[in-house]
Amino acid sequence: MNELTSVQNFSESLASGDLRAALRAIGREFHSRRWSLGTSSNYSVVTGRDPLELLITASGKDKSALTDDDFVAVDSAGQLLPSHDVNGRKSSAETLLHCLIAESCPDVGAILHTHSLWGTTLSREALKPQQTEGVIRIEGYEMLKGLEGITTHDTAVDIPVFRNSQDMVELSAQIKEALITPDESQPETSPPHGFLLSGHGLYTWGQTLAEARRHIEIFEFLFEVTAHQKLFERFAEVQ
Repeated sequence: MNELTSVQNFSESLASGDLRAALRAIGREFHSRRWSLGTSSNYSVVTGRDPLELLITASGKDKSALTDDDFVAVDSAGQLLPSHDVNGRKSSAETLLHCLIAESCPDVGAILHTHSLWGTTLSREALKPQQTEGVIRIEGYEMLKGLEGITTHDTAVDIPVFRNSQDMVELSAQIKEALITPDESQPETSPPHGFLLSGHGLYTWGQTLAEARRHIEIFEFLFEVTAHQKLFERFAEVQ
């Protein structure tokens, strides 16, 4: 199945309200675009708000071959819902980050996480050895208007970068502080639409699954063009 077919299937599944089929189509598309290789990445949709419930990809699944059984339902603490038949499936440790984003941003309806070449490369470069947090600034590109709420290329987006950790509780607390306490010293930048884990990948979100998918596509383009620009500049310096 090619990339175009996956996108068409996504649109059809979303229109019919079949969220699992839509997430499966996203997995096939993102795998074909090399954003979700191996068993990397995880995707979720908010299925309830009071109390918070998410449907999320199960741990260790090949995103190019997801089935309807490769999802689990979790509560706000990332715990499997007792009413959900898991049949041996479990949620990823990173489920806590999905729950954090959904709780911190009440209008969020979907969260997507990818492991692309350019996003991973830039995230490593953004942090010095002793840093736990950093930022990648992207500005002046027309494609920025693909991020919700941005209406002009004449703007800057700061993507927070956090050092990766296996301690999801500590990492979640660090990210939560950044998400709910934006840097007011940089008024010209837009609110965060996503963040990177160093050497790991991108988390972004949207009010709908379609919006979150669009944000992935926009960010991945911006990461690639930013990395190429850095390479061109370094090449010019040595000439």
